[in-house]
Order: sequence, then C-alpha cells, then structure tokens
Amino acid sequence: MGFHWDWVFTWQILPRLGWATLNTLAAAGFGYAIALVLGLIFALAQRTPSRAVTFTVREAVEFVRSTPLVLQIFFVFYVGPQFGIRLSPWVAGMIAIGLHYSAYLSEVYRGGLESVPAGQWEACTALNMSTRDTYFRIIIPQALPPSLAGMGNYLVGIFKDTPMLSVIGVAELMHTANAIGSENYRHLEPYTMVGLIFLAISLPTAGLIRLFEGWVRRKLGMR
Repeated sequence: MGFHWDWVFTWQILPRLGWATLNTLAAAGFGYAIALVLGLIFALAQRTPSRAVTFTVREAVEFVRSTPLVLQIFFVFYVGPQFGIRLSPWVAGMIAIGLHYSAYLSEVYRGGLESVPAGQWEACTALNMSTRDTYFRIIIPQALPPSLAGMGNYLVGIFKDTPMLSVIGVAELMHTANAIGSENYRHLEPYTMVGLIFLAISLPTAGLIRLFEGWVRRKLGMR
C-alpha cells in the first residue's frame, strides 16, 4: 500500500480539527489554572509548623506524582460515582489533569521558595509581619521568577497530555482524529495534522515562555 496524501480530504477535516483544537486549548488552560492554584497550596502546606500536615501533604504529592495520569483520569471519572461524585468527562478530565500537575508544580514552587535568601525571612520576622503578608507581599514575589522556567515547561506538558482525555470521551484533538479515521478509513491525514497542530502550538509557546522569563529576569536585575 503506497503513500497517498489526499488534500481534498485534508481540507474537509480541518474545520473539525479546528474546533477540537479549541477544546484542547480550553482543557489545557483550565487544567493548568487548577494546577497553579493547587500547586501553590500544596507547597505552602508543606511549610506549616504542623508535622502531621506537612507529612500528609508531602506523601499525597508523592503519590500523585508516582501514579500515571491516565489512571487518575479513570479514577476521577469512573470511581468517583461510587462515592456519589458524578462528573462530566470535561470536568473530570480537567480536575484529573489539574490535580496531577499540581503535584509537579508544588515542587517547582517549593524550589522557588527555598531560593529566597534567609535574610528575607528573618527581616519579615523582625518586622512582626503576619504569615500571609510574609508570603504574599515578600516571599512569593521573589520566588516566582526562578520558578517560571518549570512552570512554563509544565504548561507545554499539560497541552501535550490532553490526548489522554480521549479515554473518557472528551472531544479533544486526538479523540476527533480517531473519530475521523474510523469514519473514513483514512488515518494518515488526521493524525499528521494533529501532530502538526501540536507542533505549531507547543514550539511557539515554549519560545514565548523563554522570552517572558528573560524579560522578567532583566526587569528584576537577575542573571
């Protein structure tokens, strides 16, 4: 069987792949937003005076990081109803992706927090600042710039992992390409276009993240 690219068929499927691309971007964006917030909460929870809280959160983070994302997607969507938690494929998928990547981002945040000089913490204590003001006015603004590279990498990682949502029927790019291939018995064009779309979004995004990181460092006078 020889190679045969059908341009007519390619143009016909582009609108469907375009809508699927928007769905993929939405899933990645909402999942990343959840991961950003939960990751910061997990990172701060591991710095509390309570050893029990620190231990529990740290073990939970390690558990999430040590299990596959696809298993977590299945667990949220299929096991959740047994506990009375019924979610649509979209919501279940975004929660699973957000939870999975929050564990990784918590480590990125932790590294950023630990990069803040000890003198900054001591100054906050000497000024009798509250814990909230210490973190959100002094420490976190200094911890974010060193964390930008890791945060950006995981943004691209989330985007590339969205095809896993197809296992629960979310109509993202890979799910749509599979449907097109099954309907028309042609898989070359849809799968190739999906790969090109991922490249067209991932590579510029990675470049923009590096530019933004460099801009922030120059703005703050960092090397």
